[in-house]
Amino acid sequence: QLQASGGGLVQAGGSLRLSCVASGRVFSINYMGWYRQAPGKQRELVARITSSGSIYYADSVKGRFTISRDNAKNTVYLQTNSLKFEDTAVYYCYAELQRTHSDYVRSYWGQETLVTVSS
Repeated sequence: QLQASGGGLVQAGGSLRLSCVASGRVFSINYMGWYRQAPGKQRELVARITSSGSIYYADSVKGRFTISRDNAKNTVYLQTNSLKFEDTAVYYCYAELQRTHSDYVRSYWGQETLVTVSS
């Protein structure tokens, strides 16, 4: 339902661009975002963008990560720059969306995509 891509291995200071597309029938999307979970840590919200364009960033990524959205493609992007070792984690795409006009707003999680930053 949510197809994420773009993870990989990168050296510290490098960049990666994560993508996530909401496939299938989509009537509306309230917001899309990215969470991550590092080994031994709880899952945390990294960035989120609403349908109106309101954006939230975790303090740890402000100034380095940029979230954007292509509404026509039902896709959200996370541009990650100046990556640090501590950004190493499994990243998850997340969305709250409505499949049809009569459907409830539901939460969806994408498959994990691993970001590994070597120091």
